[in-house]
Amino acid sequence: MAVYNVTEGAETFTCNAYLATGGRPTLVDAGSMAGVEEVIAGRVDDLAAVVLTHQHGDHVAELDAVCEAFDPVEVVAYADHPRRTRAIDDGDRVEIGDETFEVVYTPGHADDHVSLVSETTLYSGDVVVHDDGAFDYGSFGRTDMEGQSRETLIESIERLLERMPPGVEHMYAGHGGAFHGDVRDVVETALGRAEKREPKYDD
Repeated sequence: MAVYNVTEGAETFTCNAYLATGGRPTLVDAGSMAGVEEVIAGRVDDLAAVVLTHQHGDHVAELDAVCEAFDPVEVVAYADHPRRTRAIDDGDRVEIGDETFEVVYTPGHADDHVSLVSETTLYSGDVVVHDDGAFDYGSFGRTDMEGQSRETLIESIERLLERMPPGVEHMYAGHGGAFHGDVRDVVETALGRAEKREPKYDD
């Protein structure tokens, strides 16, 4: 199973949207880059599903375009959405590419946020990222906007660590670069930084 960041190189603000090929070609988040459906079509003939980590605009703006290009396609999400065809909850399982992932409810950055973890791979959305403008190794989603909560985010990262198998070595986050190695150490580092309760970004 190969994983491609189909919004890589976007000139507009977007999340990372990941296409997992294999037995069940699946897109994790749709992003906000116009033309993303064309990039996907250059990699696969059919798309089985789109799984949303959460519904902030940079993760779902191009969902309609993707659904129309690959109709019919299953849309998997925690919260209601006009395109959703399957609702998921904490502890559910979803097939992405060639692997089975457990859904871990991880709010704090967004009320509907979920992370997806298999025996080898973590799709962390925005709850934990490897590198971003704030930190180069082990960062966490912002919690300074309305409806967000640092305390809830900390609880979510702790829950993610409890549920993560020991052999996870690939992390695909909503922003920054992909990481391959000791994913648990990255997540633990992010937790330690979040627990300091300091602002993520300088004013």
